[in-house]
Amino acid sequence: MEINTSRVAIVTGGASGLGAAVAKELSSAGAKVTIFDMNAEQGAAMAESIGGAFQQVDVSDPASVASGVAAVKDAQGGINILVNCAGIGPAAKTVSRGEAHDPAMFDKTIRVNLIGTFNCASQVAAVMAEGDPVTADGERGVIVNTASVAAYDGQVGQVAYAASKGGIVGMTLPMARDLSQIGIRVCTIAPGIFMTPLLAGLPEEVQTSLGQQVPFPSRLGDPGEFASLARHIVENAMLNGEVIRLDGAIRMAPR
Repeated sequence: MEINTSRVAIVTGGASGLGAAVAKELSSAGAKVTIFDMNAEQGAAMAESIGGAFQQVDVSDPASVASGVAAVKDAQGGINILVNCAGIGPAAKTVSRGEAHDPAMFDKTIRVNLIGTFNCASQVAAVMAEGDPVTADGERGVIVNTASVAAYDGQVGQVAYAASKGGIVGMTLPMARDLSQIGIRVCTIAPGIFMTPLLAGLPEEVQTSLGQQVPFPSRLGDPGEFASLARHIVENAMLNGEVIRLDGAIRMAPR
């Protein structure tokens, strides 16, 4: 799909990190971008900086998602692109110091990361389905989800996070198949260790140590590299039903 001023995009988690990089990339290509995020102040500021719009949306709440999606549809007439970047990453072992993993934490992680991705994808796909095809192939929209290498190489303390991201990986192909007759493509990016706000707050020597674990290039990933891949998926019509690791060939150690 060619990205231009007639394309309408939603980026969840677009107030910071990978989502902010994607919002900037799609906006620079000409798309009309709306950011979904819980952080109203940061989200509104980011939207203003790219000439986009902002909706305060809790992706884990279907009603909140429905409200945000309806606002974009009413303002823009339709939706062509969805990039799901909203997520959380709490750390806890299955059993720690004799205590079982907090079930509420596990539940929240699944709700935000996995169910949140599904809520946005399914509701946006329904709007995409109503639109006219925008390519000669009959394409109506593209959905890009965000998993993690933790879906395959979950580390100690990542049981909830890895489960949520593994669910996104498992959802990719059947969702792409479900939506194929409507002309909607679905892909997932599984990033490795990227320079996000969480890692940016760590000491420089810790950041360097993490980067050196990556075979090549031996550094932390730049959010712009993630955004570049998200844009390429949107633009390349043959990318569909695929999960792409973006990780510098890293395979995470147990801890």
